[in-house]
Amino acid sequence: MSGGAQLMWDEAVTGYNFGPGHPMDPVRLALTMRLVETLGLDGAKELKVVAAKPAGDSTLGLVHRQDYIEAVRRVSADPESATGEYGLGTEDDPAFAGMHEASALIAGQSVGAADAVWRGEALHAVNFAGGLHHAMPGGASGFCVYNDASLAIARLLESGVERVAYLDVDVHHGDGVQAAFWDDPRVLTISLHEHPRTLFPGTGWAEESGGPGAEGTAVNVPLPPGTGDAGWLRALHAVVPELLYAFGPQVLVTQHGADTHFEDPLAHLAVSVDAQRVAAESAHRWAHEYAQGRWVALGGGGYAVVDVVPRTWAHLVGIAAGVPVPPETEVPREWLQMAYARTGAPVAPMRMTDGRRPSWQDWEESGYDPADRLDQAVRAARRAVFPAHGLLP
Repeated sequence: MSGGAQLMWDEAVTGYNFGPGHPMDPVRLALTMRLVETLGLDGAKELKVVAAKPAGDSTLGLVHRQDYIEAVRRVSADPESATGEYGLGTEDDPAFAGMHEASALIAGQSVGAADAVWRGEALHAVNFAGGLHHAMPGGASGFCVYNDASLAIARLLESGVERVAYLDVDVHHGDGVQAAFWDDPRVLTISLHEHPRTLFPGTGWAEESGGPGAEGTAVNVPLPPGTGDAGWLRALHAVVPELLYAFGPQVLVTQHGADTHFEDPLAHLAVSVDAQRVAAESAHRWAHEYAQGRWVALGGGGYAVVDVVPRTWAHLVGIAAGVPVPPETEVPREWLQMAYARTGAPVAPMRMTDGRRPSWQDWEESGYDPADRLDQAVRAARRAVFPAHGLLP
């Protein structure tokens, strides 16, 4: 294995554009890459910036039905023909010209990242344009057309990987990935998200724990609205490392949606960039402790497109490249000027931190508080799946 990292990037991924006013503004991708560049991360010794080919039909078919792929291609050529069938042409997923090409390109980057890691061309690979975790085998959902996370996992399985762990820290439940591997004991999916009573897609209850023959391989930690850094990190560390130890994945795939942030307009958690950085550091460490260092890291949601997303994912790239960005680092003036020119945003972050120093109480050391709503969520998740892995809840 060569070590080092790959950053998957093709400027054309910004063609994934649902149009003016849609929360999934592709400027967040361009701003992230420009921040990576102005911070000098793209020149790191251990990082290569590469572009993969778009996913072809045979690759997309590892997860998606052929009739759905054909439907995406049709509305891609004629957006006016979209009627809402297959979830295309809805408010969440309006059709746009080039939809198939842009979606397949993003999927191709995630599949390329998985290939690079499994073949030993890189130890870590990042595609922050990916993480489109809501798309289902037969339909678009939640701003997601092709499920690149599921496709990356499916490619790993096709290539002979026996166990893949998927960790999703997006504020929304990773429902599409869970659905794709619900009956597959080779894939452990873990999703930490806002409670389904208060947020799309309304799934991800602790009791959702896997299909017949795959019991305990779907893990859900539904968090109460308002959860902040300490609770979020407590829940993450109370569930993930023990399960990874027991499951023994050969590759760790992680999804780093930035919409857990307290400034995000579409959700109700209160997590800082600093805690998101800690979560990425933890994922990196867990990849080395439990998956021989093999780590595929993806983006995801995140709709505070200037203040939050670029910083969170630039931290992710720095961690994967072995050159983590110190939180106190000033955001380059060049980037601030460019961000203003692109978005007209009057205020932009001045440093790579929200000024927080996240800490949390360790579950094993502090014990379970039955009156605490967050502890109730963690306890429910542990009770639902830990016994299936021989672990005490």
